[in-house]
Amino acid sequence: MTATTHLSSLDSDHIPPGIYVGVDTHKDTHHVAAVDELGRALADKEILAVGSGYSQSLDFLHSLGIVQAVGVEGTGSYGAELARTLATAGMRVVDVARTDRSERRLRGKSDPIDARQAALSVLAGRGLATPKQRDGRAESIRMLLAERSSAAKARTATINQIHAQLVTAPEAVRADFRRYEGEKLLQVVGRTRPLKGATPDHTSRLCLKRLAQRTQMLEGEIVDIDAQLGDLTRLSNPALLSAHGVGPVVAGTLLATLGDNPDRIGNKAQFAAICGVAPIPASSGVRHRHRLSRGGDRQANAALHRIVLSRRRHKDPRTMAYFDKRRAEGLSDRDIVRCIERHVANEIFALLTNPEISTPQGPLLRQRRQTLQLAMTEVAHQMGVPYQRLRRLELGERSDAELQNTYETWLDKLTEDESSTAQKAA
Repeated sequence: MTATTHLSSLDSDHIPPGIYVGVDTHKDTHHVAAVDELGRALADKEILAVGSGYSQSLDFLHSLGIVQAVGVEGTGSYGAELARTLATAGMRVVDVARTDRSERRLRGKSDPIDARQAALSVLAGRGLATPKQRDGRAESIRMLLAERSSAAKARTATINQIHAQLVTAPEAVRADFRRYEGEKLLQVVGRTRPLKGATPDHTSRLCLKRLAQRTQMLEGEIVDIDAQLGDLTRLSNPALLSAHGVGPVVAGTLLATLGDNPDRIGNKAQFAAICGVAPIPASSGVRHRHRLSRGGDRQANAALHRIVLSRRRHKDPRTMAYFDKRRAEGLSDRDIVRCIERHVANEIFALLTNPEISTPQGPLLRQRRQTLQLAMTEVAHQMGVPYQRLRRLELGERSDAELQNTYETWLDKLTEDESSTAQKAA
């Protein structure tokens, strides 16, 4: 049964009367098609993907009548500006998935056909999503993350090229740099002053110097981007940055995933699905099981994974207790990490939907410690906690309710002991 026949057989009382529009987007042109509530084609128009074309699309839609919704393909790429223009004009804009391949085999493919199929998808409510708004800090964060990703990849490729060139360089060149590695190698190679010449020795030294300088330039770009990311994420959601294992890059990735309209994600289950950490049912017959989700935003999935790895590396008490509990149940570490990722997604969703953060108590605890004339290293040793974890708590960089309560109790007991000693001495 074709899409049009199926839609015509629906009870018209359940479909709001009006016009439903689909847009097939491309780099240079967009094609707009409209259908009525019965799926019958009304009109279509090709517009240029420029400002004047967007204005023409608005005039075209207003001339049709009451437009219930506009489905735009590729609201995150070619259709981004058109979606912004239509939303600003007060129209309901939805993101439409690409036409199914079976439909293309049956109906063929052209811009008018694809636009009409998009309009029918809007009418049927099939394969729709609320597009991200791209007019706030989240969009700026997304741009910075894309720039950082390309800079990091170029830096890695350049470092690999330096090592590969040193493998095949003349022995005199290899002997000069053999005792250096890592960051020291880049610094030494970047400071060299090779002489110009046509021999492999001279050419190799010149190439290595330029590659090292390129690496240092890319490192400087990454540092600048990280600083800007830190400022934007701190302004957008200070509570997210205070979570254990969340830095500017991870926080920025999660904020970019949510977009500038976080209300489009209704609950924590939807957020887990969009991050690819919600198990998918894969049952059949008497066998009931779930499989790993391989969909969603893979960057957000990687960000949640990095949070879990960070907490495990730094021996977060809750994380380690959960590992011990699930190991006792027979789960492997890989399966446990996947389970924790879902719990972390729930925690992150709560922080994303409640961006305000209460006044951190760490600085007050720091003042109490300094009043007692205690060194932080001594306190960390006596309490049996990592120094950096205690330091981040005192600086207010991380929220750690369990450590904060333990620290307060420890300071209270120490203060009482000193008071008792002073009374006995008096």
